[in-house]
Amino acid sequence: MSDPLRHHGGNLAAARARFGGGPWLDLSTGINPVPWTVPANLDVELGPLPDPSLLAALEAAAAVYFGAPPENVCAVPGSEMGLRLLGPALGGRACHHVPGYRTHGAAFAGSLPLTTGASVPGDTTLLLANPNNPCGTLRDGAALETLLAERTAAGGWLIVDEAFADAHPEESIASLVDDARRLIVFRSFGKFFGLAGLRLGFVLAPRPILARYRALLGDWPIDATALAIGTRAYRDRTWIDATRTSLAAKAAIFDRLLETHGLLPEGKSPLFRLISHPDAAAIFERLARAHILARPFDYAPHWLRFGIPADTTALDRVDQALRHG
Repeated sequence: MSDPLRHHGGNLAAARARFGGGPWLDLSTGINPVPWTVPANLDVELGPLPDPSLLAALEAAAAVYFGAPPENVCAVPGSEMGLRLLGPALGGRACHHVPGYRTHGAAFAGSLPLTTGASVPGDTTLLLANPNNPCGTLRDGAALETLLAERTAAGGWLIVDEAFADAHPEESIASLVDDARRLIVFRSFGKFFGLAGLRLGFVLAPRPILARYRALLGDWPIDATALAIGTRAYRDRTWIDATRTSLAAKAAIFDRLLETHGLLPEGKSPLFRLISHPDAAAIFERLARAHILARPFDYAPHWLRFGIPADTTALDRVDQALRHG
């Protein structure tokens, strides 16, 4: 039986069952620990079905934020759902980069794992993440444009999962999506805005591809609460700009803490850090006994991924657990 704690992050139920109850500090995901504040006066009508104009308003607000044409943006109930509908919506052969997000391998039937540096066969669709998850490797936009040109010339597609790209807007290629390019981009709302339970994401693609998505999703794919919160949050430029700055500062502070314990942080996403250590399993156990949940990996037992602690109290808990066990 597979270990649920090594399958994905955020599995506090399994952690409590194994290590006991009490106040847990969950650092097993890459979700912003300081979420966007939902206004107390947010007006959401839950009685009627959501009006189509509300979905259009959300997609327009998201398009401005992404720098993409609104006609090429489709909201989905979480980017995870968008990825899992990718095979039925696009079809064809595909390969995905490894190591990477586990769902990428399930997006297409028979998708081939591709290690970094390996060539993409023929007209195969290439699926990758930028920044990569869990490594945090960040490709620059120029490198992705080169990959797009290669896939287009071969008759394939480039698909970029930008679930963690909000902190790196300068490297996003969302603005390149249009009807003439063989490019699909996925964006996630919940990670940067810290509201993953809302289940909101976006597919950016040529309109014929989005038409297939809308046919698969039906008439009311996004609930009224997500429509209202997403629209307001994407328009909150003050919070967005301040959060990009604060996340980078928090990540730098956490890097220094890890380094004092002989742990070398990797990755450029300010929402998570990866460490590689021969005693990663023992470190995970030590933290878990202190009710701090990091993210171990079934395919890489020498890895641990950490979300960024929210404040000095959380940092002190990690410091004490690493120092004393």
